Amino acid sequence: MEYSHRYHAYPTQELAAELEHHIDIHRQAYNYTRYEYENVDADDIGSAYKHHYRLPGWKDEFPVFSEVNSKALQRTVTRFYQNLDGLSEQKQNGRKVGKLKWKSPREFQSMTFSQSGFELKNTSGRHATLWLSKIGDIPIRYHREIPDEADIKEVTIKKETTGEWFVCFGLETDDADLPEKPDVESLNTTNSVGIDLGILNYIHTTDGKTVDWLDLEDDYERSRREQRKLSRKQKGSNNYEKQRREVAKLKRHIRRTVLDYQHKITTWLVREYDAVFVEDLDVKGMLEQSHNARNKQDAAWRQFITLLEYKAGLYGCHVVQIKPEGTTKECASCGVETAKPIWVREHSCPSCGFECDRDANAAMNVLQRGFSEVGLEWPEDTPVETALPTDTHSVSAKRVIETGSLGA
Repeated sequence: MEYSHRYHAYPTQELAAELEHHIDIHRQAYNYTRYEYENVDADDIGSAYKHHYRLPGWKDEFPVFSEVNSKALQRTVTRFYQNLDGLSEQKQNGRKVGKLKWKSPREFQSMTFSQSGFELKNTSGRHATLWLSKIGDIPIRYHREIPDEADIKEVTIKKETTGEWFVCFGLETDDADLPEKPDVESLNTTNSVGIDLGILNYIHTTDGKTVDWLDLEDDYERSRREQRKLSRKQKGSNNYEKQRREVAKLKRHIRRTVLDYQHKITTWLVREYDAVFVEDLDVKGMLEQSHNARNKQDAAWRQFITLLEYKAGLYGCHVVQIKPEGTTKECASCGVETAKPIWVREHSCPSCGFECDRDANAAMNVLQRGFSEVGLEWPEDTPVETALPTDTHSVSAKRVIETGSLGA
């Protein structure tokens, strides 16, 4: 299994300047890779592996490329082709995509060392040292240890828009060292849960738990005030740069608050259940709709689902994404579809008379479809009416943040 650990880095002014110089060389390498991809015979390139053979020629023609680590330079070329693959995948999914653009210094703020050219040292305390080839030793805050069974495959160092530096270790662990997932055949409704990602509540589970949205309005209002201050500064001045960093810090605070919130909810879910079924939402398409786009973006649902899958591997839980079409309209009891405007919060089936909360009905549909997805039959002795809890347990966002768990 592949995952990552992120640490705060504290390079000196001299080291920071050297890091910025190396990153800029990698930016030039990325842009030159793009140039060759568009202007050189495809038989000579066409893949990252083929393009790596051109690097010695680069160094002869442009000595500046000899100033950086050779493995890191190869990784930058690979980075271009990974971005290219991402565009191709989006195109195959029916989305309109353009070409990869030339990277400006502001758009390219990281570099990656793969396989070699780095060493993690002095890890006995709360601080450690990262050695990077042709750069030197960089102090980092070692707030959590890297597991002994994990291998460090690559190291990425990045300068954030706030001016701070971070180091990310790409780790790989043998699946044999991870908790074993329970057999699919043993799954049932008592140790499985369906989740509806909603508008009124952040999530609604089939066992009757709802989690409120984070209240970020004060943070957004402060961010808007600081953004207006920034617009009045002269671009390029010292005051502009100072205010730009202030705006960046506020936006980072909002992102971190949402991410921390999602970490706590997803950790609870994969610890509590053997299987979690969730909708495979087209978040990009939802954001393009005219109504409620702001709330949908704040929800960061795709990030939530990604975290859920990542945690499932660490804690031995099944996470299955199912098609979301019709989960709200379809009756969980009889399957008849009934159109519901966004403001209608109750499900009342005109065919069988089944009534429940709108999101509870959707969550039960998610659970039933999930069972079908993994090849299990819905238990005959567990009708929907009895499977759904008689009351709903609502959990505030503040409680999740303070206790660090949905179920505490």
